[in-house]
Amino acid sequence: MSDSAVRQVVPIEMHWPTLDPFLFCAFHMDQYPVGNAQMAPPAESLRGRSMGSDFDPSNSWRMYHGQTVPGFPVHPHRGFETITVVRQGVVDHFDSMGATGRYGAGDTQWMTAGSGVQHSEMFPLVNTDSDNSLVLFQVWINLPKARKLADPHFVMFWNEQTPRRQFTDADGRKVDVEIIAGTLDGTEAQTPPPASWASEPENEVAVWVIDMQPGSTWTLPAASSGLNRVLYFYEGETLSVDGTELQKMSAAVLQSDLPAALTAGKQGAKVLLLQGRPIAEPVAQYGPFVMNSDAEIQQAFRDYQNTQFGGWEWGRNDPVHPQTESRLARLADGTEERP
Repeated sequence: MSDSAVRQVVPIEMHWPTLDPFLFCAFHMDQYPVGNAQMAPPAESLRGRSMGSDFDPSNSWRMYHGQTVPGFPVHPHRGFETITVVRQGVVDHFDSMGATGRYGAGDTQWMTAGSGVQHSEMFPLVNTDSDNSLVLFQVWINLPKARKLADPHFVMFWNEQTPRRQFTDADGRKVDVEIIAGTLDGTEAQTPPPASWASEPENEVAVWVIDMQPGSTWTLPAASSGLNRVLYFYEGETLSVDGTELQKMSAAVLQSDLPAALTAGKQGAKVLLLQGRPIAEPVAQYGPFVMNSDAEIQQAFRDYQNTQFGGWEWGRNDPVHPQTESRLARLADGTEERP
């Protein structure tokens, strides 16, 4: 239909295609087994894996770059932000600012790498008497040139404080929307880091998780024109978007100034929305660094070699908190937050 908001449908796998101002979105869904005393999988389950780089999509879970505990041992970033949205499971964070944290189901960490930071993100298997499921997205959102070298910073959006809206369709079916960034129907997300492109309302950055009951309907409201807007359908069987039927693990690129009518299939639907005004600047990316030119990438490598972006005080490259630790954020200034 000519008036449909759907402009393109693309398949998605572990790494999802994104549009400016977003750079990258990784989707992790791992059905980890019972953990041992080290919060690691049983030794026998590691046989045959590519240890240190275990990304095999045919397995029900992966070690990624972890050697003992699954996850991503210490690595550097510069020039962008990470938004880590955890739906199930536990993440342990440590960084070169001296900050650390443990966050889990329903929590989001938003980190500005800015001028440079090292961090580790490990997935400890804290359950020693039951399986450990992990479901998370990590979204990379760019920083404009003027803020590429902003001071590193992170904030925690705890599950309990994350704004949500619930809508009921004409048949009484529910649609829940979790608002991590942006504004929906007068409800505003928590404040993003100060250097973020999302910190300016006119950029209309939105990160929403939409959970639709089976058969439910909801109309995604129109936003301004000229935004990049993508729906990622990651759980369920089918989802109709303005009459275009999506299968699970597919994305719909939408025209931002048109509403989009959503109808969930028989298994319901879970959807991630990413939206924002393009930064529209050159992007030079090499591994963990995102700048505006190749020369700036080369400078990032030199700076990292010279300063280690503050060094690493944690004694090992894959630190984790004790198994009994609850959710917390311990900031670089020593302030401690708990939900």
